Amino acid sequence: MPRIVKHPEDRRSELLDCAQALFFEHGYEGTTISDVIAKAGISKGGFYHHFASKEALLEALAARLAHEAVAKVRDVLDDPTLGALDRLNSFLARSRQTNLEDAPKLRAAFDVVFRPENIVLYHRVNAASIAVMLPVLAGIIAEGAAEGAFAVSAPEDAAETILHLGASAHDAWGRAIAVSGTAEEEAAIEALERRFQFLGLAVNRILGLPDGSVIFVEPGFMRAVMTAR
Repeated sequence: MPRIVKHPEDRRSELLDCAQALFFEHGYEGTTISDVIAKAGISKGGFYHHFASKEALLEALAARLAHEAVAKVRDVLDDPTLGALDRLNSFLARSRQTNLEDAPKLRAAFDVVFRPENIVLYHRVNAASIAVMLPVLAGIIAEGAAEGAFAVSAPEDAAETILHLGASAHDAWGRAIAVSGTAEEEAAIEALERRFQFLGLAVNRILGLPDGSVIFVEPGFMRAVMTAR
């Protein structure tokens, strides 16, 4: 049978498809590079042509998932009838819904990247996601500044700060995951809820808005994510 030669981007996408399926089914740590190679039907050299390590594979997968998340809210981003505040709240609401729907699968990755010993991997994955989300959020904030709805002089700086605020909850996430299924789980989830409610206050202050204008997260959302099965 003649060897099938695929375009490099098609082969890379195929590897990400295989990795995503395996990570969600067996977990990140339960999946080896050999498993991905076997599922994709590619040589070891072919794999390393695209990804230097399993960590790099996860990083690329995080970026792709972020791009897919943006694609799911494209109608909100392009809706000419929305003002910046409504656009931002719709964008956040749709993103929360997507995260909730995918929570059982995403936990396979969360359980790994939020471990203290994997802090470097977490920052790599988070940076890949932020790189995708930054121009989207900065665009909405710039729109709001132009409308006079947001009191922001540097939209990109504001967007980057907001995205990094989310990353600052790493320890609270890690704690909640670490004690999942134990007597300490309830208190850890409550602490995670409080952290995100506080981050919501910070987002409104950054944008120069009254408290509650931007709904960063609804009460009970973090609990729903943490207990999704």
